[in-house]
Amino acid sequence: MAKEINNLKTITRTEFGKGSARRARREGQVPAVLYGHHTEPRHLLLNALDFAAVLRNHGTNSLLTLEVDGKEQLALPKQIDVHPLTRVIEHTDLLVVKKGEKVVVEIAILVVGEAAPGTLVTTDADFIEIEVEATDIPEDFELSVAGVEAGTQFTAADITLPSGATLISDPETLLVNVIEAPTGDDLGDDEESDEEGESAEDSGKAGE
Repeated sequence: MAKEINNLKTITRTEFGKGSARRARREGQVPAVLYGHHTEPRHLLLNALDFAAVLRNHGTNSLLTLEVDGKEQLALPKQIDVHPLTRVIEHTDLLVVKKGEKVVVEIAILVVGEAAPGTLVTTDADFIEIEVEATDIPEDFELSVAGVEAGTQFTAADITLPSGATLISDPETLLVNVIEAPTGDDLGDDEESDEEGESAEDSGKAGE
């Protein structure tokens, strides 16, 4: 759960533009915009290492306690822009939240355990969307398939939510499907079909 509040100091940004953002990143800072609750957007800088550590240890739904101009402000990461090659956090949007307030967030589904022998576990959805108190956000939901037989399906409705949370995703959203694993004979039939098809094509070409 997101009950551990992560403290991060901030610096108010006074320079803007791509050049100033690049300088900030070179100096180990992440440009950020804090907004919400009808407040004026505030442009901030976060310590890149501290922010990355919070995300790594507690996930992208981590509840943050920001020190902004000497005052504390609760916030949630709303969007995190990461460079596709360097994986450096380039920018983040932060949403102002208040204690007791509910927010809508996406929670990852973590499949654990081994299904019954002779089965194949397929994942159809990696997350579900819920509404939950900002101070009670789960890091993920574990979905156990231990010993599950072929023909079993798990939907969003099968996930146990925290007290007071509401499922936003369609309850019938398929998360995990356990099916019979293909056998060697099944694979052999496919290969034979391919070979027969190729032979038919070759015969057709020979007759042209």
